[in-house]
Amino acid sequence: MELTHIEHIGIAVKDLRKAIDYYEKILGLSCYAIEEVKSQKVRTAFFRIGQTKIELLESTDPEGPVGKFIEKKGEGIHHIAFAVRNIEQALEEAAGKGVHLIDQQPRKGAEGLDIAFLHPRSTFGVLTEFCENKTDKK
Repeated sequence: MELTHIEHIGIAVKDLRKAIDYYEKILGLSCYAIEEVKSQKVRTAFFRIGQTKIELLESTDPEGPVGKFIEKKGEGIHHIAFAVRNIEQALEEAAGKGVHLIDQQPRKGAEGLDIAFLHPRSTFGVLTEFCENKTDKK
């Protein structure tokens, strides 16, 4: 598989507005997009720092994945996402090496990326996401 860079770091927050204020007013970053991803029951906010992005995740449903994460572990780093050149191939290769996949096939995520998650029990406790921007290839 070919990882090209850290695409983003996902951070679970209880209050998106308060978290955005911190990143903008304290750290001096600029939020360039806010988006709801209904299929994942989250609202997201994005910041760019160099080639990497910070993705803030606010649950829209306490029973959604981020809602459950916050209930169990509190606010904080939720996942790390790696950009890959071919997400299907990356998933196949990871599975072939014994990694437990949450997503057997890619699905649509924020910013129109194709995404898929690897289970933390196979990745030393870190929820890992693969991302591919297929629109860049057109």
